[in-house]
Parts: sequence; C-alpha cells; structure tokens
Amino acid sequence: MAITTYRQRALELLGERDPIEVLDETPRVLVRVIAQNPVELMRQRPFEGKWTPNEILGHLADSEWVFGYRLRAILTEDRPLLAWFDQDSWVARSNHNDRDPADLLELFRTLRVFNLSLWRGLSPADLERSGIHDKRGEESLGLMLRITAGHDLWHLAQLDRYLQAMHRA
Repeated sequence: MAITTYRQRALELLGERDPIEVLDETPRVLVRVIAQNPVELMRQRPFEGKWTPNEILGHLADSEWVFGYRLRAILTEDRPLLAWFDQDSWVARSNHNDRDPADLLELFRTLRVFNLSLWRGLSPADLERSGIHDKRGEESLGLMLRITAGHDLWHLAQLDRYLQAMHRA
C-alpha cells in the first residue's frame, strides 16, 4: 500500500474519535481477543501470504516500540529524521508466531503504558513539534498521534477479519 494511502486510511479509520481513548482501549481489546482464541488458532495463517493473528500482535508490539522512539525523538530533537522500517521483515525475523500470544500482549501493553503516559502529558506546543519521516515527509506529533491510533484500529479490524474467517473454516 502506498505511504500516502496508509496515512489517509489510518486517519479515516480514526475519524473524529479521540486518539488517546483509542490507544488506551487497544490493550483491553487484545486481552479479549487472546482470551477468546486458543494459541493454536492465533498461530494459524488465515490467508496465504498474510500474517497470523499472533504475528499481528507481534507487529503491534514492534510498532509501539518504533512509535515510542519516534515520539521521543521529535519531542527532544529539532525536526529529527524518522526512519521507515520494513514491517514484514521485522515480523518474519522476530519469529513472533513462535511466541505465546500472552507474552506478545504483555510486551505491547508495557510499551503502550510507557508511551501513553508521555502522550497524555504533551502540551499543544509539543503536539506541533515535527520530525521528517523518510517516506511520508514532515509529521507533527499531533498527526503522528492520530496515525498511531488509526494504525491500532486498522490492525484490530484485521485481527477480527482473520479470526472470523478461521472460525468459519
């Protein structure tokens, strides 16, 4: 998917919702997903060439780590360069599918609590600070916050679609 399409899609999914509320709710949604689905199902590939639900959990943890770094870089540096990361390579090389879903969730939740505490404390002036993403160009913290929340919604919907497809199979 093109980078501009990714940004637009994330922002469309968020709509007028409060991004902080979305970020706060995501771990609770994931707790329910893991409670309702056995480990074996979480490790199944629902569609050829697509991630497993477990790999989606791993990607969310990876992303939370990257987004947290970007947040801190923008907050503390003048217009820092923000490197893109190859999410498919990270997922493949991290062997997320071999991990317990509860462990991936705990990693995600720990990072999310750490990052959310910083997001909540930002001032309006902080939200105006920008970094330069090497694929998407200039992004303010305010925009990044909205994209991050939309990213959550994107992958929560993906998890739901994949698990529904596997339950029907």
